[in-house]
Amino acid sequence: MGVKIGDPDFKKRVDKGLKDTFMRDAVSSAQERLKNAKGKAEEELGHWEEWRNLSEEIRAHTLENIDYYLHQLSENVSKNGGSVFFAKTAEEANHYITEVAKKKNAKKVIKSKSMVTEEISMNEALEKAGCEVIESDLGEYILQIDDHDPPSHIVAPALHKNKEQIRDTFRDKLGYTNTSNPQELTLFAREQLRKEFLEADIGVTGCNFAVAESGSISLVTNEGNARLATALPKTQITVMGMERVVPTWEELDILVSMLCRSAVGQKLTSYVTGLTGAKGEGDLDGPEEFHLVIVDNGRSKILGTEFQAALHCIRCAACINVCPVYRHVGGHSYGSIYPGPIGAVLTPLLEGYEDHQELPYASTLCAACTDACPVKIPLHEMLVMHRRNIAEEKRTTLSETLAMKGFGMVASSPSLFNMSTRTAPFMLSPFTKEGSIKKGPGPMKPWTDVRDFPETSKERFRDWFKSRDGKGDAQ
Repeated sequence: MGVKIGDPDFKKRVDKGLKDTFMRDAVSSAQERLKNAKGKAEEELGHWEEWRNLSEEIRAHTLENIDYYLHQLSENVSKNGGSVFFAKTAEEANHYITEVAKKKNAKKVIKSKSMVTEEISMNEALEKAGCEVIESDLGEYILQIDDHDPPSHIVAPALHKNKEQIRDTFRDKLGYTNTSNPQELTLFAREQLRKEFLEADIGVTGCNFAVAESGSISLVTNEGNARLATALPKTQITVMGMERVVPTWEELDILVSMLCRSAVGQKLTSYVTGLTGAKGEGDLDGPEEFHLVIVDNGRSKILGTEFQAALHCIRCAACINVCPVYRHVGGHSYGSIYPGPIGAVLTPLLEGYEDHQELPYASTLCAACTDACPVKIPLHEMLVMHRRNIAEEKRTTLSETLAMKGFGMVASSPSLFNMSTRTAPFMLSPFTKEGSIKKGPGPMKPWTDVRDFPETSKERFRDWFKSRDGKGDAQ
């Protein structure tokens, strides 16, 4: 699948999202529910801003010393009997993983939810190598059954589907005969997956955080699938983005607390699992062989730049859950497996502006995302940085370039600016609600397609200020 998903044309993706009324209702409902749950969790914890400051300090310190902590993590994983591979690219990561599968003569791979494996297209690589890959997270399982539909949300990948659609998918693909009752659907999925866990040769997981001091990985889930995927298969492979490391268990405790509250409004999710290496003597279950694949895939080039704080992200989706743009267009409109504000910031950093230069403009810059982020990533400021870079690299359209040059010329001339403020109300009035032209030209058209152009006041501020008491200076 890779980072890019959907139609390459941004406007077509957005138009499709705007026309999907069910998706928009589902997203709106989910945003309200998750936002309110997060607010309640913040109040119960107390001193939320102090917790945010501490979390930001932990992430900033870790990234400033990322080489030290990754080395410490690697050394401790090796001491625990595991194997560590640093993958600079997605291709290197997939080559290592498929080689492990070939050596084990693996035919079936069971995996728990992982964004980084989506990012590197691991499933496709394993399938080309002759393995059957089964998603065990319920949301991801639904999407996989439904012709590999891509996720639309970082935490709730099947957010854009309703229970009737899921019932139809199970009926058409798996012979399901019961109702759309969520409990019946979940029980059916559990029955299907149980045998997959027992038959799997390899279990693959992502990694919420890796603990450098002990060489452990931590998984934060609301389903028991991750524990089954790590306990039953004889070989376990964990794939992690290089930034997902914490120094000690103490920092892990803080960040997990913030992750659970920010993602779903819970003090803790159902399962917080810490795993350290392969099965030891006396252990009743667990893998006989453990591999940790640490993926760069463009992250190292973000280090030391003005965008470094984007790597603070703990994948809680709090920014997505408050974004007014995501609310209306949905996750697939972003054309990336990382949607919402964090996706609009991170995707161009990982893959460049060539295919993603529209994303930094898919935002109102209202800063709700920045306020919601538990690790204080200045997301709206980074979107402005992206826009500046795009303009400096002359990637903007000719119409936008000419419009900005025209504005600059008018704004730098007092006489021209004065004249333009006098004529603006009359020039724009045809495009307002009461005007004769309902569809604006050029860049105005997408706006006027879905809303009325705002009506400007016929009295200028400087005229009002001059006349309010006869003492103002219009200059």
